[in-house]
Amino acid sequence: MAEKQRLRGVAAGLAGTLLAMGLALPALAQDYGNDARSDDPADLPGVRAVATSALAATPAEAPAAAEVSATAGLDSPATETTALELREVREVLPRIATVDLVSEPEDIWERLRNGFSMPELDSPLVGRQQAWYLSHPQTLARIVERSRRYLFHIVEEIEKRGLPTELALLPMVESAYNPMALSPAHASGLWQFIPATGRNYSLRQNWWVDERRDIVASTSAALDYLRDIYEMNGDWHLALASYNWGENAVARAVERNTAKGMPSDYLSLPMPVETRDYVPKLQALKNIVAQPQLFGIALDPIPNRPYFATVEKPADMDIALAARLAEVPLEEFRALNPAYNRPVANGAARLALPADKVETFLANLARHSRPLVTWQSYTLRKGDRIERIARHFGISVSRLKEVNGITARMKLGPGHSVLVPARDPLSVADTLIVNLPPERTAASTRAARARKAHARSLRTRPVATAKGKPASRVRNAAVRNGRSRAASKGQSGDRRTVAAVKAAGKRTGSRS
Repeated sequence: MAEKQRLRGVAAGLAGTLLAMGLALPALAQDYGNDARSDDPADLPGVRAVATSALAATPAEAPAAAEVSATAGLDSPATETTALELREVREVLPRIATVDLVSEPEDIWERLRNGFSMPELDSPLVGRQQAWYLSHPQTLARIVERSRRYLFHIVEEIEKRGLPTELALLPMVESAYNPMALSPAHASGLWQFIPATGRNYSLRQNWWVDERRDIVASTSAALDYLRDIYEMNGDWHLALASYNWGENAVARAVERNTAKGMPSDYLSLPMPVETRDYVPKLQALKNIVAQPQLFGIALDPIPNRPYFATVEKPADMDIALAARLAEVPLEEFRALNPAYNRPVANGAARLALPADKVETFLANLARHSRPLVTWQSYTLRKGDRIERIARHFGISVSRLKEVNGITARMKLGPGHSVLVPARDPLSVADTLIVNLPPERTAASTRAARARKAHARSLRTRPVATAKGKPASRVRNAAVRNGRSRAASKGQSGDRRTVAAVKAAGKRTGSRS
């Protein structure tokens, strides 16, 4: 009898649970008043009703409101009746919220949040960087506004490679989403490639174009590079440190810590201050984007659709003309095509245009009957000066220098050619070949000074003669004699003189 009572209690509890879920079990309620006549627990009416109702009920069959009203008594050993009242449930039960992983969100920020997958960096440095961004809301707003043109494309490329979408925030740290940003170390573009790394990832850098500033090419190269250094380190924080500091520098720091038995994670490695703050900046931006309302920040929605599209350029074309054909402001066109160094898009290249202006550009181009280029090259002759050339072609000196990238350190002479406006645009064909002297950079200037200082030291350093007697001017005489011989014998004399000087230097070093 005790076992029967226990099973009745279990059945009553299960019935209450099912009723809370919205299942109507009138049969079960009626069975509670029937006295079980079988000693087999499976024959208890309550048990059979619960089992039958639970199996028969499906979400489609379960009503939102169950209309049940019954009172049943259960016999107790004390001959008292315990009443179970089943009341009507009129409220619509709340359903569990679902997350739609199929349809794309309308806002690119939401898409970005859905792809966050990097480990969190727990450090006081993150709070410090967060405080800086929050105390400079105008700076943050400018960065966000500049990112509108590029964010969709970058997120698309990140997802194609299966990378964390936090990487779309990295240009905020690197360049504040300014494609024309140039660092003191000559890193350039949204992703701040230095020249050598850019060449390693096939980014063209010449007089006409610098693909480190090209939105499409530089994004592809940067994400490939980040994927490579992640595979090298197996850790995103170390990969980001490698992107900023260099993969070899990070590898050496890891080796040193490992040799000392110390941890080799990002926060444990000794590194420059800039690299130490690098990942915390990214984490701070991630926190702000993840919960902007928590920080009192209103992120303007960015549509989750392409901002720009690319078209193949049919021929060499003036940048200003391309902007007019697309019917977009020149500033907007340059923001989408920042890689071009000159006013002409030269050679095989593509143009980036606002997505809604591609058809306009193609239609206007088909109707355009005038030349696409209004520039030509001019080769300097003896006596030519920049001022005279500018006046002759009706262009200001400053503009001529800007177009050709002529700096104060360049010395132009006969044989050099520059880009000038075409006096007769109809005759312009393949005349855009420009030959300018290389610019003297700070590194080349230092190298030239070092070579001169070394030459002076060779001329003035005391040397010993074959007999061991001091002769401080022997080398000077040898150099002078060598130069006089070289003047009459050509380059072979120069080579013998250099060899003699080197030999004398070795002898001096062995005797000093």
